[in-house]
Amino acid sequence: MALSPAPHSDTELVDRVRALRPLMAEQAPRTEQNRRVTGEVVTALTEAGVYRMNVPRRYGGYQSRLRTQVDVIAEIAGACGSTAFMALIQAGCSFIAALFPDEAQDEIFTSPDIRVGGTLIPDATAVATDGGHVVNGTSAFATGCRDADWHLLTARVESGEGPPEVLWTAVPMSELEILDDWYVTGLAGSGSNSVVARDVFVPPHRILRVGPLLGGEFPSKANADDPFYRMPVLLLFAAWTAPNSLGLARAALTDFAERIHRRGITYTFHERQYEAAVTHLQAAEAAMKISCAELLTSELVARIEAGEPFTVAERAKIRAQSGYVARLCKEAVDLIASASGASSLHREVPVQRAVRDVYALNLHSFVNPATNLELYGRVLSGLDPGTPFL
Repeated sequence: MALSPAPHSDTELVDRVRALRPLMAEQAPRTEQNRRVTGEVVTALTEAGVYRMNVPRRYGGYQSRLRTQVDVIAEIAGACGSTAFMALIQAGCSFIAALFPDEAQDEIFTSPDIRVGGTLIPDATAVATDGGHVVNGTSAFATGCRDADWHLLTARVESGEGPPEVLWTAVPMSELEILDDWYVTGLAGSGSNSVVARDVFVPPHRILRVGPLLGGEFPSKANADDPFYRMPVLLLFAAWTAPNSLGLARAALTDFAERIHRRGITYTFHERQYEAAVTHLQAAEAAMKISCAELLTSELVARIEAGEPFTVAERAKIRAQSGYVARLCKEAVDLIASASGASSLHREVPVQRAVRDVYALNLHSFVNPATNLELYGRVLSGLDPGTPFL
């Protein structure tokens, strides 16, 4: 594998990924058919340095600006939503891995191109034992697990009194079983299979307690004073998910603008779709929705990059903005798809895949627009947000 040297600028990393768009778009149907990102694309993204964006510099990582990461994910999504979703999850999980005790980081980041996956729902259980915890259980939605080296498995520790403690446990993928259960309609190529832990022993240094983390406390000493790793994890996930929808919507509009010059509107006098006034209205409205989504994304990214402190209202607003970006992009893609004619139902026409992918993104529990608006509305109404996940 011929790895590219470190980019001299943020623009260079984005340019590298933009140059891969033809490959990712060409591989997108096979990615969806195989239910995982193709090896050619994984290798290309690795060589470009995408998986280094959140890896600490002392291990050869880039610690790329958040704006750069958002632009990179949007470029990937413009070619393949499933590939972008895998990239954002693994980039995000590398950030989380950098918050673990330094001893764990030394184990994980044996190469700056190590791919780290993770699951956020604590379906597995962890039981304290001599020298660590033993983890058991099945965790769904382990995006990109077949192409990951490590997995951050979320597990709960039942105490019998009060809510369980939630842990992130760092586990080599070789110690987990992968179930062949990823048969879905949206983001179908993301390889989000379930993983199973069977009596997996996790030593103390490979455990990250989620409660303190949400409060801004983490055990890494090497990264403790680095402003890059002081950015709140959950707000970062809000920022990382927004460009996936944006990339899909932008690409759908670009493809629509090309197709309207090659097709007419059946059962009308319009021999070319671009001549019809209704097409002008559809294209303009979709473009305005995408522009609004871009502005919201830029605003939330700028606020996160500005750094602490973050009020509860600001945190709730950022999560709501991320969900609203997904909603606006879904509305834009739906509008484009409804104007694309029955011929767009063919699988080789990208808009049909964009419809399913952006719909899946809107269903994600952390992205869901209705849920996020409710949380923000509670804060605006003077109530507790009703969740610690801000």
